[in-house]
Amino acid sequence: MPYLVYFCTEILINNNMYRTHTCGELRISDVNKQVTLAGWVQRTRKMGGMTFVDLRDRYGITQLVFNEEVDAALCEEANKLGREYVIQITGSVNERFNKNKNLPTGDIEIIVSTLNVLNAAMTPPFTIEDNTDGGDDIRMKYRYLDLRRTTVRKNLELRHKMTIEVRNYLDDHGFIEVETPILIGSTPEGARDFVVPSRMNPGQFYALPQSPQTLKQLLMVAGFDRYFQIAKCFRDEDLRADRQPEFTQIDCEMSFVSQNDVIELFEGMAKHLFKALRGVDLGETPFQRMPWSEAMKYYGSDKPDLRFGMKFVELMDIMKGHGFSVFDNAAYVGGICAEGAASFTRKQIDALTEYVKRPQIGAKGMVYARVDADGNVKSSVDKFYSQEVLQQMKEAFGAKPGDLILILSGEDVMKTRKQLCELRLKVADDLGLRDKNKFALLWVVDFPMFEWSDEENRLMAMHHPFTHPKDEDIPLLDTKPEDVRADAYDMVCNGIEVGGGSIRIHDPKLQAKMFEILGFTPERAQEQFGFLMNAFKFGAPPHGGLAYGLDRWVSIFAGLDSIRDCIAFPKNNNGRDVMLDAPSAIEQKQLDELKLNIIED
Repeated sequence: MPYLVYFCTEILINNNMYRTHTCGELRISDVNKQVTLAGWVQRTRKMGGMTFVDLRDRYGITQLVFNEEVDAALCEEANKLGREYVIQITGSVNERFNKNKNLPTGDIEIIVSTLNVLNAAMTPPFTIEDNTDGGDDIRMKYRYLDLRRTTVRKNLELRHKMTIEVRNYLDDHGFIEVETPILIGSTPEGARDFVVPSRMNPGQFYALPQSPQTLKQLLMVAGFDRYFQIAKCFRDEDLRADRQPEFTQIDCEMSFVSQNDVIELFEGMAKHLFKALRGVDLGETPFQRMPWSEAMKYYGSDKPDLRFGMKFVELMDIMKGHGFSVFDNAAYVGGICAEGAASFTRKQIDALTEYVKRPQIGAKGMVYARVDADGNVKSSVDKFYSQEVLQQMKEAFGAKPGDLILILSGEDVMKTRKQLCELRLKVADDLGLRDKNKFALLWVVDFPMFEWSDEENRLMAMHHPFTHPKDEDIPLLDTKPEDVRADAYDMVCNGIEVGGGSIRIHDPKLQAKMFEILGFTPERAQEQFGFLMNAFKFGAPPHGGLAYGLDRWVSIFAGLDSIRDCIAFPKNNNGRDVMLDAPSAIEQKQLDELKLNIIED
């Protein structure tokens, strides 16, 4: 009986067929076929007694032809069509006289015999074109229209293909997909939680997960061995181009593994994705592994962009002690060498100086030096330095004629390195060195276990409290915890952190020690994480994992500057969904049910 019901349903569908083909599949081999198409009107053009209509659906565009001499009434109906009307036509496939090589269907057109308007449409607030005239705000308000644009739709198609490849790769490597809860308990470490009041438990709250961290660890305790999930995660943070309040992780965990095991497997995934989705073969050579301390020393960032050079050179030994107080009083003096940039005008250099002096960067100024065709160095601080000293500086950079040296200094070493990082990226942009079709991947490893928080006045976990310290550094937990390194690793692509993870603590005593260093009382640790610590007492395997940022991977593969256009319905920079007008106030009745009061400022 179920088979008969299914068969009858198929007959009903076929008897009410809206289309025989999509708007992207007909070719010259289909000439003379009678076809039915349905879709949206992209544009209409009237040329003498002929009307041409471009019909669009998800799969492409097909040109329709209406001839006034053949059927004047039908042609008149076609002339009434507006942009984004939803129509159905039948007709005969014909070879085009003026072929359009820019369209896969450009060799054919449809001579229309019948036209059915399925739904009229208002004039859209912006053009549904690849190069639209709609700004970000209007496109987000009418996102369902923006998604009709080929450029946006292709990003979501790429996202779909990526998730298929991820699932296939992980399935081939023994992983099982497990869903974890969206409503969980709040955790005190990391970013701010989004909280959800519980009607059935007045005065108590769920939190939306920042990641499935503790849950996937429990799955390892449960013996699942290899888990993954394409998981929705939530963090109440300020937004930027590569951050949304809700985002998607390719979340993975493995038992009985070392750091090398995790890195090798997920490096393999990255190579597989590049080859399958971009046709880019990254080869058999393992990605570079750069210690965090080296990344910060030479690039001022834990996610260095290695598509280009301009490695930092420290100049304290060369530039201090010559009467230039800015350098003499600095804790750090360092710079970059921009190859071939000595041709930068004074206006361009002044613009770079103003760039690093912006409040969000905070440098007090910039020193520059050009290497001329004869190898001599001309700097903005010549009166303090002899040519001999400037030549030593040139040699430290390995600078050549035509190169430009840019130097920053400051009283805070780490802060100045970060300022120099911003300058390096800006110069690379100005020189066109950040090619979106070039890919430089590496692992950053050996992160510090802790970082100091002035706000909290205590050590905080740089990653999370469950990260395992490097075995050789465990004795330092009692004496110099600030020097302890973590078994943590981030994958970086083109200066973007695309994923990160760590080996986890599986020893209850070591986990308790970690909570103690982080300022947790035993009671508070038990209250917040007792479920995990108690689980470890029943035999937890050594385990570790990694989470890739799906949104970031897709944006890199698509060549986007923001992750918003690879998310179907993103939030704006204020965390608002302007299409749904969310967040919004709720009715007093709902507040009463939740036992909540709104306090006005």
